[in-house]
Amino acid sequence: MNRKDLQLLSEKRLRESQSLFRSKLYEGCYHLAGLSIECAVKACIAKQTRRFEFPDKNRVLKSFDHNLTELIKVAGLLPALDQAMSSDAFAANWNTVRDWRIESRYTLNIKRVDAETLLHSITNPTDGVMSWLHFHW
Repeated sequence: MNRKDLQLLSEKRLRESQSLFRSKLYEGCYHLAGLSIECAVKACIAKQTRRFEFPDKNRVLKSFDHNLTELIKVAGLLPALDQAMSSDAFAANWNTVRDWRIESRYTLNIKRVDAETLLHSITNPTDGVMSWLHFHW
């Protein structure tokens, strides 16, 4: 898996999530929307990887986490995130997205509004988290 694969996977998971939303399958929509962000952040981590560099074991292990806030740290994006958080709209979107958990794959009670809010927070063209990540990946 390389950076380009992670970028493509991120975009594909987001499209799948949107399709599931249109089909009123909100649990799957919610899960895949968050997974699309996880893949995008991991693409940002991959961007930081240097050819022929022997990676730091701790950084490698942390890269396999699913916690979005922790992955942002591994990607070295905390300063950029802090700057982006000066926008109230982006901050609200990030606060929604960061609450996603990989365990959502086992959740049966995701409501339409929850899936819609997460999708909006990710895809908003001006203050969405995915647009911000695209700038960094």
